[in-house]
Amino acid sequence: CLPQLIEDSAFLRAEQRLDTDLVDKVILQLNRIYPQILTDKEATKFRKLDVPTGVRLGELLTHLQGKGEEACREFYRALHLHIEEVYYSLPTRLRLRGPLFFLGCFSVAVGMAFLYYYNGANSELLLTLCSYFLICCCCCCTYLTGLKGIEYTRGMITVKSIT
Repeated sequence: CLPQLIEDSAFLRAEQRLDTDLVDKVILQLNRIYPQILTDKEATKFRKLDVPTGVRLGELLTHLQGKGEEACREFYRALHLHIEEVYYSLPTRLRLRGPLFFLGCFSVAVGMAFLYYYNGANSELLLTLCSYFLICCCCCCTYLTGLKGIEYTRGMITVKSIT
């Protein structure tokens, strides 16, 4: 988790969606739920409004790296809880669901389409299975990529982005 936090730190410091209120929510979550990770004194230091948010966040990330794995995991949990869009945009999260997952889903869908096209006997069953697989594949992709959702209407799949 610590190498992940180090890698994500530059992204988090530059992230425009992390405003003062959201950073404060993460700090308060760590302080109130896990005072062994972030004491009252430390939380007050990281919540000073006269210091720019990016600087405060950078100091918090450096502090958490020194606290160890548990602090790192709890930071990511708080980030996921309060700032889900940013959490799903982290460089290390994007790499976790690399191109092989999407290539695998696409390959199976194409294989089922070929079976449907060339198999005339149980084509209704195969079409139903292919449709269900595509819906499941889209749901998995939606979950893993942090998209808002999908809609399936009359054989048409529409994907909604978070932007």
